[in-house]
Amino acid sequence: MGRGRVELKRIENKINRQVTFAKRRNGLLKKAYELSVLCDAEVALIIFSNRGKLYEFCSSSNMLKTLERYQKCSYGSLEVNHPGKDIEQSSYREYLKLKSKYESLQRYQRQLLGDDLGPLNINDLEHIELQLESSLKHIRSTRTQVMLDQLSDLQSKEKLMVDANKALERKLEEIYAANQMQQSWGEQSNAYSHHHQHAQSQGFFQPLDCNSTLQIGYGEPVSSSQMTTQVTDVQNVNGMVPGWML
Repeated sequence: MGRGRVELKRIENKINRQVTFAKRRNGLLKKAYELSVLCDAEVALIIFSNRGKLYEFCSSSNMLKTLERYQKCSYGSLEVNHPGKDIEQSSYREYLKLKSKYESLQRYQRQLLGDDLGPLNINDLEHIELQLESSLKHIRSTRTQVMLDQLSDLQSKEKLMVDANKALERKLEEIYAANQMQQSWGEQSNAYSHHHQHAQSQGFFQPLDCNSTLQIGYGEPVSSSQMTTQVTDVQNVNGMVPGWML
């Protein structure tokens, strides 16, 4: 019993749709390759998935040349009949070139990320491996240089902070020495003032040592009885004594 006819409509199940796309895409690429080999035909196949992923096959070495050949065959008669559209066609060809280059770069980027490696051969895989190793070395070298620059900046900042700390320590020592000197001068001044006031108080209020007996001239002190006897003797000699002498 043969296979039933498959109804051509969109597959609603996402997983089944992806599986069917992968199988039929590979089959279509295989058929295009077989056609180019068996019939010596120039075949170009371009497929975009629903996610915008590009799959292509070209029997020649350059897809762009095949597209240009297609453009000449498709739009050559129009260029003859409408020469005023040369600028537009030239712009369109430039657009196709840029688009092809952009898609090629996108495909190469995906391959560097590890995607779409199935169609590549050993040489292509080795080339991608060498490119990744070179990129990794460059990244590590750049990272090391950045770390060294950051370390140098930190060392410079540390040196500036150490110098500032030493300057602050010297300033604090100077302030402390000035305060100590000022305090010492204040203590000496207070001690001198107290000693001077004490000496003045002792000089003004200390009693003097003296004899209560009146003494005029030099010699031994004379008692009151002796003075009376001397006065009597003077009266006897002169006959009278002034009143202030009595």
